[in-house]
Amino acid sequence: MSADTKTPLEHVHDVLAQLKEMRHYAKNNVETLTAQWLLFDGELKKLKHVGAIDTLMTRQSELHDALNEEIVALEELAVTLQPPPEEAS
Repeated sequence: MSADTKTPLEHVHDVLAQLKEMRHYAKNNVETLTAQWLLFDGELKKLKHVGAIDTLMTRQSELHDALNEEIVALEELAVTLQPPPEEAS
């Protein structure tokens, strides 16, 4: 189905799929960065890079939270875009 013939609901589902994939990678990035942080915290302090890494961890976590919020909002929108059930004759 081409982009011109998609319904608004189909577009919302496409965006939801992309956001859920982004959320998955954001979560993995936070977990990986946190693990690295814990391994090298002392060394990073000595090298004076604690602030930069901490900022990155905060931003990545904020992205994950924002993705969650938008996913919830789009899931609610998708419900309103569902066609009404057909009545049985």
